[in-house]
Amino acid sequence: MSETTASETTATVPRWHAAGDWFDTCKCNVPCPCSFAQKPTFGDCDGVLAWHIREGNYGEVPLDGLNVLMLGSFVGNIWAEHTDSYAAVFLDERADDAQRGALQMIFGGQAGGWPAEMVTMMAAEMRGMDFAPIRIEVDEDLGGWRATIPGRVEASAVALTGPTTPEGARVQSTNLPGSETGPGQVATWGRATADRADAFGFHWSREGQSSKHITFDWAGPD
Repeated sequence: MSETTASETTATVPRWHAAGDWFDTCKCNVPCPCSFAQKPTFGDCDGVLAWHIREGNYGEVPLDGLNVLMLGSFVGNIWAEHTDSYAAVFLDERADDAQRGALQMIFGGQAGGWPAEMVTMMAAEMRGMDFAPIRIEVDEDLGGWRATIPGRVEASAVALTGPTTPEGARVQSTNLPGSETGPGQVATWGRATADRADAFGFHWSREGQSSKHITFDWAGPD
C-alpha cells in the first residue's frame, strides 16, 4: 500500500462508494472508551475490526459483498496522543484483480474519503497484508455479528442487553465522539463471545469484552 499525494489521488482515483457493516471485538470493558474519544480501559487496546461491503463500486469495479478484516493494537488515545500502533490487513480472497486493487486503494487510504483520514490519524506500522477466506455475518436485527478466518481469526458478539432493555431493542449510540467509521453513523453495542487472533505477530484469546457494530457509508476521492 504505497503512499500518494492528494493531487495524485484527485487525478488518478475514480469516483467510488462503499457502504455496509463494520464491527470490532476488543480488549476494553463495555462500552469501549475509544468510541467516546477516551483512553482505552487498560491504557492500551488490541482487537479485530471487520468490514462487510453491502454495496459499493470503485469506478466501474463492483465491490458488493466483499469483506475486509484488520488486526490492530495501540497504546494511549487513538484519537489523540498514542504510540506503538500496529496493524495487519486481510482482503477478501474472492476478489478478482481489479477488486483487489480497489480494496487496497480504499482501505490503504490512497483513494481518499474517510479511510484516508483514519489511516493518517492511526499512523499504524503495517505488519502484513494477505488475501484470505474472510467470512462475515451480521444478523438483520443486529442481534449478533461474527467474522472468521479459519485458523487465524475469530470474532463474534451478541447485542448488549440488560434488566431495563425492552425485549428485542438494541442499545445504540448516535454522534459518537470517536466513531471508527466516521461521522453520522449509528453504533449498536454488544459483548464479545469470541475474540481470538493468531497472525502477523498478534496473539490473543478472550471473550466477554466490548464489541460494537457501526454502519459505514463512504465516498471518494474527495
